[in-house]
Amino acid sequence: MRLNLPHTRLSLLIAAVSIALTACGGSNSLVADNNDAVRNIDTVVVIYAENRGFDTLYGLFPGADGIPGVNPSSKAAYIPQKDYNGAVLPVLPPSWGGVTIPGQSKVITQAQSANMPNRPFQVDSADGLNADASLVTRDLVHRFYNDQMQIDDGKNDMFTAYSDAGGLSMGYYDGRKMAMWNIARQYTLADNFYIGAFGGSFLNHQFLICACAPQYPNADKSVAHGGISKIDVDANGQFLRLTPAAGSQASVLDGAPKYANDGTLTPKDDKGMYYAVNTMQPPYQPSSVAPPAGDKTRLYADPKQATVLPPQTQTNIGDLLSAKGISWAWYAGAWNSTLNVAEGNRKFPAPTPNFQFHHQPFNYFANMDPVTHAAYRAQHLKDFDASFLQDAAAGKLPTVTFYKPQGNLNQHAGYASVAAGDAHIAEVIAKLKQSPQWGHMMIVVTYDENGGFWDHAAPPKADRWGPGSRIPTIIISPYAKKSYVDSTPYDTTSILRFITRRWSLPVLDGIKERDQALRANGGKPIGDLSGALQASAQ
Repeated sequence: MRLNLPHTRLSLLIAAVSIALTACGGSNSLVADNNDAVRNIDTVVVIYAENRGFDTLYGLFPGADGIPGVNPSSKAAYIPQKDYNGAVLPVLPPSWGGVTIPGQSKVITQAQSANMPNRPFQVDSADGLNADASLVTRDLVHRFYNDQMQIDDGKNDMFTAYSDAGGLSMGYYDGRKMAMWNIARQYTLADNFYIGAFGGSFLNHQFLICACAPQYPNADKSVAHGGISKIDVDANGQFLRLTPAAGSQASVLDGAPKYANDGTLTPKDDKGMYYAVNTMQPPYQPSSVAPPAGDKTRLYADPKQATVLPPQTQTNIGDLLSAKGISWAWYAGAWNSTLNVAEGNRKFPAPTPNFQFHHQPFNYFANMDPVTHAAYRAQHLKDFDASFLQDAAAGKLPTVTFYKPQGNLNQHAGYASVAAGDAHIAEVIAKLKQSPQWGHMMIVVTYDENGGFWDHAAPPKADRWGPGSRIPTIIISPYAKKSYVDSTPYDTTSILRFITRRWSLPVLDGIKERDQALRANGGKPIGDLSGALQASAQ
């Protein structure tokens, strides 16, 4: 429903709220002169794809800060990849174990990927690996500590050294072949947008909804203690690297790196808290962990298993929206079909690749308990196939809508191709543009993280969680600037910032902490996506 306050009154109201949020610790990027543009958005749809860096897909995009030495618009020079000892590698390491997933029309072996020049290469060209975007390549490591080691204080010169996929991390695609490339050319492409947290999907899905890292109290006294990572720190206690395994090779050219324990949890901090930073399983079904013995409901995951995260209680964006009576929902591909299997008699985990349990962030929170909060859960956790496009066609999408594509359509290396997800997301956007809500809708297409792929841009220096590597983000709306490249500093929390600003919500603690850290490091404030908007629709 549109607000009917007079233009001047509403503009003053939003400005006043923005100033108030800044005073209480929110980003000063909330104070902007485009309140007219922001107030025109009544529906936000976030499409959350998987595991591709900006340079990986949009490194050739005209006018964007793309691949150094390849895109003339690049704002930096290429820094060669280095070995563990800091020496420049004479060639890229091989793609350990080969490049492509077995069973496809084209097989690219480890040997065929060896001795490539120390520079980015085009995966889908004859000079690269000649593997077009319809092929599924192997997965690459993308974890909390690995990402920090690869970024190497902004030089981004250790991606191949700290990858289990070697030189494949330097690959990129000719994005001009993608449907989403054409959509980006019509609307706004953000070329300075970073993942909210270092590392992988699990943590960044949490940052998408709460700007926070999941907590695991007393992990050293629980069954999860084996998941505590072993790290090396400097004299000030700051992270240096994952502790290498005994007998690790001296050069990455001799094999992929090995660690003493690259676990799911951080060591405890100065407050005695442990945090889950790599994949753990939700406490509720659907989960890859079976229900505990005696659970007749079959709605829970066995809490005694080391991979199950305790229910979380930190405030998330859903809590804030619900408190103000603003509608919202998380739509997931294959949600119903996976849940139906989870509640039946089956073997665990469920078959992949079409559903990923750790991609459903709200399913980790205590107020989504399937028994005590069944009605609330059903209202907000929905199935894509059953209702998303139907709701869009009927003009009934919630005010804030998240969509998580199922595995084979989300572009995740290892089980999905670039091409399949590209076509699917473009098709969903076409359907959304036919919705009665389109006239005041903003679609944000972004990625949870970079998937272990190299990107040349140095992330802003902020707090212990991030931001991490750069990812593509496209803002699509009648009010989006047309054929525009937006270089405002953004990260995953920018989505939360926009929602917070538009509907005058309290600022999440994680956003306050991020802004304080950015200021302490002399950095620029993180934007709220409003820089991509204009006051009049086109």
